[in-house]
Amino acid sequence: MIGQLASWGVRAGVGFARACAVAVVTLLIPAVWAAAVALGIGWGPANPWSWLLPVVLVCTGSPALARPVCRAVRFLVERWAGTVVPAGYREPGPVTRMSTGYWWNGHSYERSRRDAVLDQSWRTWWGDPATWRDLRFTGIAPFTAGLAAAVPPAAAATAVLGLVRPEPVARLVGVLAAVAAVACAPYAWRLVEPVAVRFLGPSAAMLLAERVDELTSQRADVTVAQAAEIRRIERDLHDGAQAGLVALGLSLATAEKLMETNPERARALMRSARAGAASSLAELRDLVRGINPPVLTERGLVDAVHALALNSPLEVTVSAERRFRLEPPIESAVYFGVAELLTNATKHARATAVRIAVAHSETGIVVDVEDDGRGGVVVREDGGLAGLRRRLAVFDGTLEITSPEGGPTRATMMVPCESL
Repeated sequence: MIGQLASWGVRAGVGFARACAVAVVTLLIPAVWAAAVALGIGWGPANPWSWLLPVVLVCTGSPALARPVCRAVRFLVERWAGTVVPAGYREPGPVTRMSTGYWWNGHSYERSRRDAVLDQSWRTWWGDPATWRDLRFTGIAPFTAGLAAAVPPAAAATAVLGLVRPEPVARLVGVLAAVAAVACAPYAWRLVEPVAVRFLGPSAAMLLAERVDELTSQRADVTVAQAAEIRRIERDLHDGAQAGLVALGLSLATAEKLMETNPERARALMRSARAGAASSLAELRDLVRGINPPVLTERGLVDAVHALALNSPLEVTVSAERRFRLEPPIESAVYFGVAELLTNATKHARATAVRIAVAHSETGIVVDVEDDGRGGVVVREDGGLAGLRRRLAVFDGTLEITSPEGGPTRATMMVPCESL
């Protein structure tokens, strides 16, 4: 019996604290409204502009506080009830400097990056359906979850005021209010979860629009990546193999002319041409290997990662539960992701050892790459890690990086897929 009473007391105390927190968060904007009205009244009815201050405070305070209030509600719901309510806010796109010196933010040209980012932020905020959803929630929550959560603190305040008075009726009201506060405290805050799920979650139309935007961005990234890869192949062919083959043709033509007049010189040119042919062949093989390594095509991702580890100057340890095959585009994306991370560990992290763990389950493939370098990795928009993240996003994959100052750096690639 004592244990049950103690358990109930703990639940009541925790519930009371949570109810107070929910009441403060959900009633914050109505409190701003009340303060605005009070200030307007304080100016006096004789002042013809007494209505202006409440209108300005309501019109500016409500939009400014809507998003922080909704973020706080999502945090409380996730922390206390374990329910994740997706925010669904639109993210502003990249800001690009044009050759004319102006900055393009996707909507307009601006003279400076600061102006372009500011204009883009305002356009994104006003055009985001989630902004108006948050404003709607701040108008609904005070009269639903806010009122329910305000019952325990209001009852507790009534109990205190009643018990301090000498009248029997007042004390009776205080006792009843105290009982009501304790009885409803464990449950008063719980209404915030269904209200948040119903009115704060993104609608089906918003999710569809977000998915369309994501796929459009991924398509643009793929197009840019393909164009860059084609330019790389063209440049490598033009500067390497093509130049070698042209030199080879000239050597053979010269040797043909010298065959009768200077056989020794002709044979020397032919030997040089043979060496040039071997060099051009090696360059072509390296180029093909850069497009898709033969070991990846023939033996799969795990063996290809082992080959990367053997060719790395670092001490690389690879662990994999088993060998498996995936769709070729996914294998290629993950392989080059591991290669990018190993390159960064070698060139930038000053690492001496790297651990690679490859695991495949029913949901997808997960690759962990951890090095003992100096840490402090920053993902830049034009850097290799951002490109890797975009490359994985084409397959709904993700790249998570944890890199505190001093290390270690851990990168986790996850791609949902099935093995063949």
